[in-house]
Amino acid sequence: EVQLQASGGGLVQAGGSLRLSCAASGFTFDGYAVGWFRQAPGKEREGISCISHSDHSLYYADSVKGRFTVSDDNAKNTVYLQMNSLKPEDTAVYYCAATKGYYCYTNYPPIPRLFRSWGQGTQVTVSS
Repeated sequence: EVQLQASGGGLVQAGGSLRLSCAASGFTFDGYAVGWFRQAPGKEREGISCISHSDHSLYYADSVKGRFTVSDDNAKNTVYLQMNSLKPEDTAVYYCAATKGYYCYTNYPPIPRLFRSWGQGTQVTVSS
């Protein structure tokens, strides 16, 4: 069974850092793209980062560029989202999702409906 487990969220002060993890079970990330999405209350789900394991292409939303970094550890079958210089507007539930045969584009956000497997979400709250 394909499963994703997102973790690492929490409460942090503005300017602080968190590292989110997205661990896969039942499959490996070979040939998959992994997207990071977030959804704040009353807002639509937003694709903020994407890593393609086929060609290691990356995407970052302008709102997180320069502050967030996506990486992977193939040995652990885990993708990470390092979040630095956090701002109150980063407060949201963060999700990771994976899908096969998808390529991340530098200037185009990941499309949620194209990702087949989703983690359960982890809450990130940034206090001012």
